[in-house]
Amino acid sequence: MTATAGRPFHAAVTGFGMVTAGGLGVADTWQALLAGAATADHVPELAGMPVDFACRAERFDGDALLGRRTAWRLDRVTQMAMVATNEALELAGLDPAEWDGERVGVVLSSALGGVATWERESDRHREHGPGMVSPLLIPMAAVNMTAGHVAAAHGARGPNFAPATACASGATALGAARELLRADLCDVVIAGGTEAPITPLVAASFAKMGALSGRTDDPGTASRPFDATRDGFVLAEGASVLILERPDHARARGARAYAHLSGYGAAADAGHPTRPDPEGAGAELALRAALRDAGLAPGDVDHVNAHGTSTPLNDAVESLVIRRVLGDRPAVTSVKGVTGHCLGASGAHEAVAATLSLHHQVVPPTAHVAELDPEVGVDVVVDKPRRLQMSTVVSHSFGFGGQNAVLAFTRA
Repeated sequence: MTATAGRPFHAAVTGFGMVTAGGLGVADTWQALLAGAATADHVPELAGMPVDFACRAERFDGDALLGRRTAWRLDRVTQMAMVATNEALELAGLDPAEWDGERVGVVLSSALGGVATWERESDRHREHGPGMVSPLLIPMAAVNMTAGHVAAAHGARGPNFAPATACASGATALGAARELLRADLCDVVIAGGTEAPITPLVAASFAKMGALSGRTDDPGTASRPFDATRDGFVLAEGASVLILERPDHARARGARAYAHLSGYGAAADAGHPTRPDPEGAGAELALRAALRDAGLAPGDVDHVNAHGTSTPLNDAVESLVIRRVLGDRPAVTSVKGVTGHCLGASGAHEAVAATLSLHHQVVPPTAHVAELDPEVGVDVVVDKPRRLQMSTVVSHSFGFGGQNAVLAFTRA
């Protein structure tokens, strides 16, 4: 994807909300990231599975947070996004009762949608016949329905969609949201990603392909991006939502911008369906496109919030791309040591982390790195947070299908 001609467009990030294994809300998650907390643990849903642990948002209770009357008709994937949206709107100081809904868009992504609902209703169909399948199956499970439910809850009548680019989905959503603002189609866009994939079928599939860590004896430290002994990712759930605004709209209402989303690039590997290109060709194209879009040079990048999945292939290829394009100057971290891999929500989690890093001028450590892989060759932040003067952060997101998306954030 090539950059749009003209001056860089700086979308204002005025609010954000999170539901992660690290905590319920932005403050708790940020503290967990700074502490390098261990969040993965054995979960009942996966009992008896070859890999029986995951990063679950233990404090999340949809009934309590949304009310049972609302929560019962929503898959967990949508419940988490609704709660994250509420937090983001509150932080942004936006009251949906007062906005022009036709100028408010929603772009919320998921890699898998309401997979728990699909599995449950499939079991009912097989065991009890078609008469027992819920009429709410499709509205609860379809990938686009989270965006639809959020729009309905807040009267957002602008563009509404859910780009599906596997584990790059959250980042793709933010890039698409920024384009709506740049084109003056919206003043405000609610954007991000959500995922609730901790189910037996999903876990079995990832385990069968060898993508998951097998550290069942020590799940807490199993997600260890860039570590020499990394052996796979840890499946996770969560949602992160950001409020993006046209800069003139944010200024007019006196809103605080925590950072600017200033660049977006996307490209395809056009190769293997699950393995990254061994030379990182698509990732490099996306990174360079994001920098061009933002009017930045490689030497302007102070920090990379890496995709950093804790898989042997991803971390090796990603570090190769960082070295080739950015050199060894930027401080690199992956938050997946704490959050686990939330698939379609990961890019949105990392966008919030990038925003907070710029706002607080601190880089969280990459959790659980006992021995940094000597082949990585980049400046990975480990052990403790690093104070760092930053003006530019790039956030990488890559996914099955050869999907690559990169976001460039600049200091407000």
